[in-house]
Amino acid sequence: MKALRTSARFLAVGLLCTGAVIAPVNKADANSPGELRAKYGALQDRLSVNQFHRPLYLDSSETRGGVAGDIYALVNHPFATVGAALNSPGNWCDILNLHLNTKYCRASTAGEGSVLDVSIGTKHGQPLDKAHRVVFAYRVAAQSPSYLRVRLNADQGPFSTSDYRIVLAAVPLENGLTFIHLSYSYAYGLAGQLAMQAYLATIGRDKVGFTVVGTHPDGRFLHIGGLRGVVERNTMRYYLAIEAYLGALSAPPQARLEMRLHDWFAAIERYPRQLHELEQSEYLDMKRKEHLRQQAETRAITRPAPGT
Repeated sequence: MKALRTSARFLAVGLLCTGAVIAPVNKADANSPGELRAKYGALQDRLSVNQFHRPLYLDSSETRGGVAGDIYALVNHPFATVGAALNSPGNWCDILNLHLNTKYCRASTAGEGSVLDVSIGTKHGQPLDKAHRVVFAYRVAAQSPSYLRVRLNADQGPFSTSDYRIVLAAVPLENGLTFIHLSYSYAYGLAGQLAMQAYLATIGRDKVGFTVVGTHPDGRFLHIGGLRGVVERNTMRYYLAIEAYLGALSAPPQARLEMRLHDWFAAIERYPRQLHELEQSEYLDMKRKEHLRQQAETRAITRPAPGT
């Protein structure tokens, strides 16, 4: 049972955060520029007034063998800034590394494309050999002065999970803002289903997402739990990582890491019922150590061999 709970912890708070997508329900695949602008028009009311107190709409869905999360949001940055920032694999590693479960991310060239070598683990500090490795293929699916679509795909993950994808689509708006759609989901087999059931029955029992499904007897909102709750929490964590990355671009390069870390943590703490896991000092200490470890790993990889 202990081993099953350990598997469940990794699957739920680690691999689900990596952004897996179920191919049959991948809404982002259908986002042409016109469709994304039409979605912006249809969501005007929900972007204006919502529980998030920001121009954001979150949705999730569950199918047999998979679950998906989607966020549509206005970001307060011009499209040129967003497009330049989010079409670089190295920048995506900086974004993914903000998540408490990402232990390592290195971008590299593979053939004619790029890959992200990602290690996913617990919410605390962890040796890389104890974390799970997921390799994403990175591709800019579309890029123009008025549209960006980026895809990250990983065929396999641990515990019988598969078909991972992160998809980001963005279009400029007339007011100088940018409308984005962040989509992720994942597929799982029997082992993944058993691990998730164990997680939801133990350490994940009281955790919830953002979708309101009813009210408690005292009038408080009742939020969705289960797999949709898991994917909603991690969809929000990655969206807030994108916002933190974009916001830190205004700082000098040497100050951006600290700004990203502080801004991401402050953002998730606006939703403590769903997203609080660590105290700020714990998070900052862990991420600073992980950054130093990654720098050391990078130097070791790029160091010339003796005699060359």
